[in-house]
Amino acid sequence: MSRRWIVALKVAAHAACLGPVAWLLWHLYLSATTDPGALGPDPTHTVTFFTGRGTLRLLTITLAVTPVRRLIPKLSWLVRFRRMLGLYAFFYACLHLTTYVWLYAGFSWAAMVDDISQRRFITAGLAAWLMLLPLAATSTTWSIRKLGGKNWNRLHWLTYGAATAGVIHYWWGVKTGVKTPLTITVVLGVLLVMRPVLRWRSARGQRVSELAS
Repeated sequence: MSRRWIVALKVAAHAACLGPVAWLLWHLYLSATTDPGALGPDPTHTVTFFTGRGTLRLLTITLAVTPVRRLIPKLSWLVRFRRMLGLYAFFYACLHLTTYVWLYAGFSWAAMVDDISQRRFITAGLAAWLMLLPLAATSTTWSIRKLGGKNWNRLHWLTYGAATAGVIHYWWGVKTGVKTPLTITVVLGVLLVMRPVLRWRSARGQRVSELAS
Protein backbone atom coordinates (compact mmCIF):
# COMPACT_ATOMS: atom_id res chain seq x y z
CA MET A 1 0.00 0.00 0.00
CA SER A 2 1.29 3.45 -0.95
CA ARG A 3 2.38 6.02 1.60
CA ARG A 4 -0.45 8.33 0.52
CA TRP A 5 -3.06 5.69 1.37
CA ILE A 6 -1.43 4.96 4.72
CA VAL A 7 -1.52 8.67 5.63
CA ALA A 8 -5.18 8.91 4.59
CA LEU A 9 -6.08 5.83 6.62
CA LYS A 10 -4.23 7.18 9.66
CA VAL A 11 -6.20 10.42 9.44
CA ALA A 12 -9.40 8.38 9.25
CA ALA A 13 -8.28 6.26 12.22
CA HIS A 14 -7.54 9.37 14.30
CA ALA A 15 -10.97 10.75 13.43
CA ALA A 16 -12.66 7.45 14.34
CA CYS A 17 -10.87 7.33 17.71
CA LEU A 18 -11.48 10.98 18.59
CA GLY A 19 -15.01 11.19 17.22
CA PRO A 20 -16.61 9.52 20.28
CA VAL A 21 -14.73 11.91 22.58
CA ALA A 22 -16.06 14.88 20.58
CA TRP A 23 -19.57 13.40 20.89
CA LEU A 24 -19.14 13.00 24.63
CA LEU A 25 -17.81 16.54 25.13
CA TRP A 26 -20.68 17.98 23.10
CA HIS A 27 -23.26 16.10 25.17
CA LEU A 28 -21.52 17.14 28.37
CA TYR A 29 -21.85 20.73 27.20
CA LEU A 30 -25.53 20.24 26.38
CA SER A 31 -26.09 18.57 29.75
CA ALA A 32 -24.53 21.53 31.55
CA THR A 33 -26.36 24.19 29.54
CA THR A 34 -29.54 23.63 27.52
CA ASP A 35 -30.42 19.93 27.93
CA PRO A 36 -29.88 18.39 31.39
CA GLY A 37 -30.99 15.00 30.05
CA ALA A 38 -28.51 14.86 27.16
CA LEU A 39 -26.52 12.11 28.90
CA GLY A 40 -29.48 10.31 30.41
CA PRO A 41 -30.76 10.25 33.98
CA ASP A 42 -27.30 9.42 35.39
CA PRO A 43 -24.62 11.36 33.45
CA THR A 44 -21.79 10.06 35.64
CA HIS A 45 -22.72 6.46 34.87
CA THR A 46 -23.05 7.29 31.17
CA VAL A 47 -19.58 8.83 31.01
CA THR A 48 -18.05 5.96 32.97
CA PHE A 49 -19.66 3.30 30.79
CA PHE A 50 -18.82 5.19 27.59
CA THR A 51 -15.11 5.56 28.36
CA GLY A 52 -14.75 2.03 29.75
CA ARG A 53 -16.41 0.44 26.74
CA GLY A 54 -14.26 2.56 24.42
CA THR A 55 -11.13 1.30 26.19
CA LEU A 56 -12.07 -2.35 25.78
CA ARG A 57 -13.08 -1.93 22.15
CA LEU A 58 -9.78 -0.30 21.25
CA LEU A 59 -7.82 -2.92 23.17
CA THR A 60 -9.52 -5.75 21.31
CA ILE A 61 -8.99 -4.03 17.95
CA THR A 62 -5.31 -3.61 18.85
CA LEU A 63 -5.03 -7.29 19.74
CA ALA A 64 -6.79 -8.25 16.50
CA VAL A 65 -4.15 -6.61 14.29
CA THR A 66 -1.58 -9.43 14.52
CA PRO A 67 -4.01 -12.34 13.89
CA VAL A 68 -5.62 -10.53 10.95
CA ARG A 69 -2.32 -9.73 9.22
CA ARG A 70 -1.12 -13.30 9.72
CA LEU A 71 -4.30 -14.75 8.29
CA ILE A 72 -4.41 -12.22 5.43
CA PRO A 73 -0.82 -11.31 4.43
CA LYS A 74 -2.08 -8.57 2.10
CA LEU A 75 -3.16 -6.66 5.21
CA SER A 76 0.31 -6.65 6.77
CA TRP A 77 0.24 -2.83 6.63
CA LEU A 78 -2.20 -2.92 9.57
CA VAL A 79 0.78 -3.28 11.92
CA ARG A 80 1.48 0.42 11.33
CA PHE A 81 -1.73 1.23 13.21
CA ARG A 82 -1.20 -1.04 16.21
CA ARG A 83 0.82 1.39 18.34
CA MET A 84 -1.56 4.26 17.62
CA LEU A 85 -4.61 2.18 18.55
CA GLY A 86 -2.92 1.00 21.73
CA LEU A 87 -2.19 4.59 22.76
CA TYR A 88 -5.80 5.55 22.13
CA ALA A 89 -6.88 2.62 24.30
CA PHE A 90 -4.69 4.02 27.09
CA PHE A 91 -6.14 7.48 26.50
CA TYR A 92 -9.67 6.14 26.96
CA ALA A 93 -8.52 4.18 30.02
CA CYS A 94 -7.19 7.41 31.53
CA LEU A 95 -10.51 9.13 30.84
CA HIS A 96 -12.27 6.20 32.50
CA LEU A 97 -9.98 6.37 35.55
CA THR A 98 -10.38 10.15 35.74
CA THR A 99 -14.16 9.73 35.76
CA TYR A 100 -13.89 7.49 38.81
CA VAL A 101 -11.29 9.62 40.65
CA TRP A 102 -13.16 12.86 40.00
CA LEU A 103 -16.88 12.06 39.86
CA TYR A 104 -17.10 9.04 42.17
CA ALA A 105 -14.23 9.37 44.64
CA GLY A 106 -14.11 13.18 44.62
CA PHE A 107 -10.28 13.09 44.58
CA SER A 108 -10.39 11.52 48.06
CA TRP A 109 -7.46 9.16 48.67
CA ALA A 110 -9.30 7.63 51.62
CA ALA A 111 -12.33 6.84 49.47
CA MET A 112 -10.15 5.34 46.73
CA VAL A 113 -8.15 3.16 49.12
CA ASP A 114 -11.39 1.99 50.70
CA ASP A 115 -12.86 1.14 47.28
CA ILE A 116 -9.75 -0.74 46.15
CA SER A 117 -9.76 -2.85 49.31
CA GLN A 118 -13.50 -3.59 49.38
CA ARG A 119 -14.82 -3.43 45.80
CA ARG A 120 -13.24 -6.06 43.59
CA PHE A 121 -14.30 -4.49 40.29
CA ILE A 122 -12.35 -1.34 41.22
CA THR A 123 -9.29 -3.50 41.95
CA ALA A 124 -9.58 -5.25 38.57
CA GLY A 125 -9.98 -1.95 36.75
CA LEU A 126 -6.96 -0.43 38.46
CA ALA A 127 -4.91 -3.54 37.64
CA ALA A 128 -5.84 -3.16 33.96
CA TRP A 129 -4.77 0.50 33.93
CA LEU A 130 -1.48 -0.29 35.69
CA MET A 131 -0.70 -2.92 33.05
CA LEU A 132 -1.37 -0.43 30.29
CA LEU A 133 0.85 2.23 31.89
CA PRO A 134 4.26 0.65 31.04
CA LEU A 135 3.00 -0.13 27.53
CA ALA A 136 2.16 3.51 26.91
CA ALA A 137 5.42 4.63 28.53
CA THR A 138 7.49 2.40 26.20
CA SER A 139 5.59 3.16 23.01
CA THR A 140 8.26 5.48 21.60
CA THR A 141 10.86 4.45 19.03
CA TRP A 142 13.60 5.29 21.55
CA SER A 143 12.08 2.86 24.08
CA ILE A 144 11.88 0.09 21.50
CA ARG A 145 15.57 0.56 20.63
CA LYS A 146 16.55 0.73 24.30
CA LEU A 147 14.63 -2.40 25.29
CA GLY A 148 15.37 -4.36 22.14
CA GLY A 149 12.70 -5.83 19.91
CA LYS A 150 12.35 -9.13 21.79
CA ASN A 151 12.07 -7.54 25.24
CA TRP A 152 9.64 -4.95 23.92
CA ASN A 153 7.45 -7.67 22.42
CA ARG A 154 7.55 -9.64 25.68
CA LEU A 155 6.50 -6.56 27.62
CA HIS A 156 3.57 -6.03 25.30
CA TRP A 157 2.08 -9.36 26.27
CA LEU A 158 0.69 -7.23 29.11
CA THR A 159 -1.90 -6.06 26.58
CA TYR A 160 -3.63 -9.42 26.94
CA GLY A 161 -3.50 -9.16 30.72
CA ALA A 162 -4.91 -5.64 30.64
CA ALA A 163 -7.74 -6.65 28.31
CA THR A 164 -8.57 -9.67 30.47
CA ALA A 165 -8.56 -7.58 33.66
CA GLY A 166 -10.69 -5.00 31.88
CA VAL A 167 -13.31 -7.58 30.92
CA ILE A 168 -13.34 -8.92 34.49
CA HIS A 169 -13.76 -5.34 35.71
CA TYR A 170 -16.71 -4.99 33.33
CA TRP A 171 -18.43 -8.21 34.52
CA TRP A 172 -17.91 -7.40 38.19
CA GLY A 173 -19.17 -3.85 37.69
CA VAL A 174 -22.58 -4.72 36.23
CA LYS A 175 -25.57 -6.11 38.07
CA THR A 176 -26.15 -9.86 38.26
CA GLY A 177 -27.96 -11.05 35.14
CA VAL A 178 -26.76 -8.21 32.89
CA LYS A 179 -25.13 -9.69 29.77
CA THR A 180 -23.73 -6.56 28.10
CA PRO A 181 -20.08 -7.67 28.64
CA LEU A 182 -20.70 -10.95 26.80
CA THR A 183 -19.86 -9.80 23.27
CA ILE A 184 -16.51 -8.26 24.17
CA THR A 185 -15.71 -11.32 26.29
CA VAL A 186 -16.31 -13.67 23.35
CA VAL A 187 -14.21 -11.52 21.01
CA LEU A 188 -11.34 -11.41 23.50
CA GLY A 189 -11.62 -15.17 24.07
CA VAL A 190 -11.34 -15.82 20.33
CA LEU A 191 -8.27 -13.57 20.09
CA LEU A 192 -6.62 -15.34 23.04
CA VAL A 193 -7.20 -18.74 21.42
CA MET A 194 -6.05 -17.57 18.00
CA ARG A 195 -2.63 -16.49 19.24
CA PRO A 196 -1.23 -19.98 20.09
CA VAL A 197 -3.08 -21.53 17.14
CA LEU A 198 -1.44 -19.14 14.69
CA ARG A 199 1.98 -19.68 16.29
CA TRP A 200 1.54 -23.45 15.95
CA ARG A 201 0.44 -23.01 12.35
CA SER A 202 3.47 -20.84 11.57
CA ALA A 203 5.89 -23.31 13.23
CA ARG A 204 4.28 -26.22 11.36
CA GLY A 205 4.64 -24.35 8.06
CA GLN A 206 8.33 -23.75 8.74
CA ARG A 207 8.91 -27.44 9.51
CA VAL A 208 7.16 -28.47 6.29
CA SER A 209 9.30 -26.00 4.29
CA GLU A 210 12.48 -27.32 5.90
CA LEU A 211 11.55 -30.93 5.12
CA ALA A 212 10.63 -30.02 1.55
CA SER A 213 13.97 -28.30 0.99
